[in-house]
Amino acid sequence: MSPGELAPRAAVNGVPAPAEERTRTLSDEVVQLARTLPGDLRRLTVRSGDETIEVEWAPDDRGAEGAVRAPRTSTATADDPPGVPPDVVTVCAPLVGTFYAGPSPDAGPFVRVGDAVEPGQTLGIVEAMKLMNPIVAEEAGVVSEVLVGDAESVEYGQVLLHLRPAGGPR
Repeated sequence: MSPGELAPRAAVNGVPAPAEERTRTLSDEVVQLARTLPGDLRRLTVRSGDETIEVEWAPDDRGAEGAVRAPRTSTATADDPPGVPPDVVTVCAPLVGTFYAGPSPDAGPFVRVGDAVEPGQTLGIVEAMKLMNPIVAEEAGVVSEVLVGDAESVEYGQVLLHLRPAGGPR
């Protein structure tokens, strides 16, 4: 069983565990799982009847409309990956997951090289633990390079794309 999977509770002598015990165990496992997620949680709801789980992040860790704010690196710092042009802003994965370039498999990508983007515009999605986390632009610019493919696994901090700031080089 991988971390984050909810462990099934075995019946003892063919009798399932009491509902209260299952709810407490489910709640403990969800809290433990939530502690492994990035950012601060504002609210966590766990219900046993029809098994509802709701997670809400604090506003500082979530952008407009619940989107994850992508960590970015501005121009020319010692922390930039090698080969990053000095006049671009890098948009990085804010969590480990699967990057999706478009809203669905049969739809076009949110952005292409050469597209102008505005602050708050969706650039892609990173799916993590069945949650779709939109990646949004934090500033206006033009997409100069997309570095990951659709449905590609990404790591925390991995560069997803480059933007040239709207005002030109910094």
